[in-house]
Amino acid sequence: MNTYVPDPRRWKALAVSLAAGFMGLLDVSIVNTALPSIQKDLGASSGGIQWVVSGYALAFGLVLVSGGRLGDALGRRRMFLFALAAFVLTSAFAGAAPNETTLIIARLLQGFASGMMTPQNSGMIQDLFRGAERGRAFGMFGATVGISTAVGPVLGGVILAVFGDPEGWRWVFYVNVPIGILAFALALRWLPKPETPARSLRGEIDFVGIMLLGVAVLGVLLPLIESEQGGLSSLWWLFVVAVVFGFAFVRWERSMVRRGRPPLLDTRLFTGTPGYASGAAVGALYFSGFTGMWLVFAIFFQQGLGYTPLQSGLAVTSFALGSAVSAAIAGRLVSKWGRKLTVAGLVMVIAGMVTVAVLAGQDPGAAAGWWFAFPLLVAGVGGGMVISPNTTLTLECVPTSMAGVAGGALQTGQRIGTAIGTVVLASVFHAVLGANGGYPSALTAAMLCAAALTSSALLLAVIELRARRKRRSLTEREEAERAAADSQRG
Repeated sequence: MNTYVPDPRRWKALAVSLAAGFMGLLDVSIVNTALPSIQKDLGASSGGIQWVVSGYALAFGLVLVSGGRLGDALGRRRMFLFALAAFVLTSAFAGAAPNETTLIIARLLQGFASGMMTPQNSGMIQDLFRGAERGRAFGMFGATVGISTAVGPVLGGVILAVFGDPEGWRWVFYVNVPIGILAFALALRWLPKPETPARSLRGEIDFVGIMLLGVAVLGVLLPLIESEQGGLSSLWWLFVVAVVFGFAFVRWERSMVRRGRPPLLDTRLFTGTPGYASGAAVGALYFSGFTGMWLVFAIFFQQGLGYTPLQSGLAVTSFALGSAVSAAIAGRLVSKWGRKLTVAGLVMVIAGMVTVAVLAGQDPGAAAGWWFAFPLLVAGVGGGMVISPNTTLTLECVPTSMAGVAGGALQTGQRIGTAIGTVVLASVFHAVLGANGGYPSALTAAMLCAAALTSSALLLAVIELRARRKRRSLTEREEAERAAADSQRG
């Protein structure tokens, strides 16, 4: 029987891994504010500019599960260091890109590196922490995920304001280099070395599963990412491909388990791990509502009200601040309050979204940023109560040997949710705007749509809360019956 001995460097290791993870997640959104500068400086086409953003998101989402599995098999420290080094190099490559094609290639490679690095965070938390400490660690992880998504536009605006045009956009990528080098040096010192040597890549990695899942995820993400370029109408057939390859993937993984070989993603994770499937669904649905609204806000503030990119980012800062504080606190409370935190947080997010929708309908004009500050603060506080507790509760029963792939699958669901939500909310916004509804009406419609998507996450969270109560009641009854039987025998 193994006895858990806390690693004295565990909090330092967590800080390093989260700092690197923050950079990777931040690069999903920070580049948005730099797109006009990139297009002007490189003479890029509108389609090429779209791929600067979508290429990163696509590559990121494609390799999350594979990256998690590689970390489980080969060691999280080794995978983290490899992916971090690749992320630093590709960030420098992107910053130095002389033309549109080179920048797109660099962003694809950068996305692959980040997707390999991100699932190592949740895996290391599973390895290094137990009990209440694990809740605190996941609270910090949840805060990192939430804040990185929300502050991207703000930091991008600040960098552009400091370095200016025409080449200030390059520092959006260059800033990762010194931070990444420092993180790599500290990771070498603080990340614990594995107690057992890495296993054979050939014997441990399910390459067929990687291929099948990769095509399935690509079939879902590519039409969504290309939606603004007519992807839904021209690439709809990829959804059919995704279903076929997804079905084949599930069948293949089950056959791998039956043959006693290590699968890429053990399907028993969803059927035999209490709370994992429902928690992953809650996360995906929440991300579809919460992350989709940032693009809508950027369009509303910059095109509708004439805000600068920095002003547009600052207008939604209250959400990030509320999320940062509440995520850290919620991580400490999750062991006591459990799924109740998620339910309460989702109610607050929905309330904030609906309030913004109502206020937008009043056409506040240039003062909209101030009008929306408080409801976005409420929504941000609620959001912090969703991400970190949901991550903790979803992964709490996952075996340590599957922690990386479980975290990767969880993040993949969130990336797909992000893509779906962005398409849906942007489509609703543009549909209302195109019907001469005006920017305030378009924002109202989009925010109500975001609230509806978040409400579906709330419904699942309530169902999961009741299921947890039933499981706890059953466990307590079984323990009472066992104690009574032992008493009678005694």
